[in-house]
Amino acid sequence: MIYHLQKKVIRICGISVFLVFSAIFALIFSISKNQLNQTMDALTDRISENNGVFPEFDGNRPFPKMGGAIPDFMTEETPFATRFFTVRFDEKGKIAETDIKSISSVTEEIAGQYGTEVYEKERERGWIEDYRYKMYDADQGKTIVFVDGSMSRFMFQRLLLAAGAVLVVSMVIIWLAAVVFSRRAVRPMAESYEKQKQFITDANHELKTPLTLILTNLDILEAEVGKNEWLSDIRSEGERMNALVNQLVMLARMDEDRSNMDDQIFSLSDMAEEAVSEFQMLAESKGKQLAARIAPGIRYRGDEASIHRVIWILLDNAVKYCDEAGKINVILEEKKHPVLYVENTYADVGNIELERLFDRFYREDKARTFTGGFGIGLSIAKAIVKNHRGEISAYNKGGNYIGFKALLK
Repeated sequence: MIYHLQKKVIRICGISVFLVFSAIFALIFSISKNQLNQTMDALTDRISENNGVFPEFDGNRPFPKMGGAIPDFMTEETPFATRFFTVRFDEKGKIAETDIKSISSVTEEIAGQYGTEVYEKERERGWIEDYRYKMYDADQGKTIVFVDGSMSRFMFQRLLLAAGAVLVVSMVIIWLAAVVFSRRAVRPMAESYEKQKQFITDANHELKTPLTLILTNLDILEAEVGKNEWLSDIRSEGERMNALVNQLVMLARMDEDRSNMDDQIFSLSDMAEEAVSEFQMLAESKGKQLAARIAPGIRYRGDEASIHRVIWILLDNAVKYCDEAGKINVILEEKKHPVLYVENTYADVGNIELERLFDRFYREDKARTFTGGFGIGLSIAKAIVKNHRGEISAYNKGGNYIGFKALLK
């Protein structure tokens, strides 16, 4: 159980770190991409404002012909470091002119292809391969400015690669730290849990001897004086205490790992039918109707005795708490995994804390009137199903029906 708790802590820590670092990476990507686009758009704006030519630099007043604020990255070297070309269209949408004087890697044919493709998209700004473009209205048609952004995009990719590498390494380091420190974190709980298990084992040994002695002496006393009401009460309570001790020991063992489980393949359908047959007469003797719909041929791999106990506990619980002259339904079907439903009528189902029914010693009857049980049967069923990596839950079906669903994986 403690081992599973440690794995759960590590899993939660890992998922949390992954989500946080993913959000950080997404934020870095978004901000960097936005800055890249703003930088390239500033260049296309300057060129488009000067009719397809980069503005001249004046030492007294930088780029005097430019409108608006001048970006900080623009200097007198910017026109020489910026590679761009323009494609002009006439009013009919045909290429009128291509200007490739400020770039060497693009021919007029390629420039025309880029221009036509962008013109057909009818988008003012965007990327086409490694070129950031802007389409604007000129005197005799539309003009498209393409600015080479290959170096900027390369630096953008290197930045993302570096950030991603740092985040991944950091995530691995944090995960390893979580593995190491989680052992220290769960150590006090592990020690407490071991002491609890040892206490239950010791209590079992200490209680078994006097209980056995009491029941043995009762046999002798009944042989001498005969049976009577007081001796019967003592025997009943002694046997009840003996059963409680056995169930507590069983529950403590189930909270451990699955090493003691005897996994084998068996017919779950046959087991359910046999269990229903066992409870059929008991239900009828109490005036309750027990109906079953069990799909044939369902096979399952697990501990046969433990799964049989789960079915027995759920049926016993249904017969015990079903309303007078009520109905009990048992359904076994196979979807992705076998699923067992046990439902019974219960008029007070609306007042039950369903999520607490699997707590040890919990009874919805606050007066805790004696019903022959201890309130740990469902806890045992939950432990068994959990050890089989399954799930068990209680639900309000409506129509005064309470149900239990056991998903066996």
